[in-house]
Amino acid sequence: MESTFAGRIAVVTGAASGIGYTVAHHLAERGARIVGVDIDQRIAVLVDALPGAEHLGIVTDLTDPAAATAAIAQTVETVGVPHILVNSAGLALLDPAVDVTPDRWRLTVDVNLGGTFYMAQAAGRVMLEAGYGRIINLASQAAVIGLDQHAAYCASKAAVLGLTRVLSLEWARHGITVNAVSPTVVETPLGKAAWAGEKGEKAKRDIPVGRFAQPEEVAALIAFLASDDAAMITGSNHLIDGGFTAI
Repeated sequence: MESTFAGRIAVVTGAASGIGYTVAHHLAERGARIVGVDIDQRIAVLVDALPGAEHLGIVTDLTDPAAATAAIAQTVETVGVPHILVNSAGLALLDPAVDVTPDRWRLTVDVNLGGTFYMAQAAGRVMLEAGYGRIINLASQAAVIGLDQHAAYCASKAAVLGLTRVLSLEWARHGITVNAVSPTVVETPLGKAAWAGEKGEKAKRDIPVGRFAQPEEVAALIAFLASDDAAMITGSNHLIDGGFTAI
């Protein structure tokens, strides 16, 4: 397989499972050295098993504002200045808007928006000095449409788009691109469980292509945005939703 990312260092949050793990594996297959960041204690073992050698796993809680700075400092000290940051860590706590508790609201915003901002800020500081960077933030189709029982989730992901645009404007002249990727339901293990049965079948029928997205499809789009071929693309949101938001 062609080593598109040979010599590149890629920090991937949420790398222990789902889209984050698939992205880490996809980039590692293509030569990148992975720094996986996750609250899951298994992260070191999981990244060690990725293709290639000498990957790094960092266990941390990105709801702590200091965690991102420490994770990037450890990356620089152990591996080197990252070329790529993929902010994939996130969660979805679903409630009717009238029932959202302050704790569930804060946790959703702290993980989905706060973790994304603090990681981008910490990585951006070292990327600015290096004069190069590719930052890809995982948003969602929920960032551009309303979904039932997704008040906190939709709000947090819409905010990620606003953040993406601001960072892209501030950093574009310094060799750093910042983009967002917004999938529909993705058939990760959690996605399959959450959308099993008739609920999932109905959701698929509502998508023009008639199915959910595959994790590798999302990873391939992220890899393109992380590549030098995408140097002219910044500040944009890339929907991968089978035409759902075009309806």
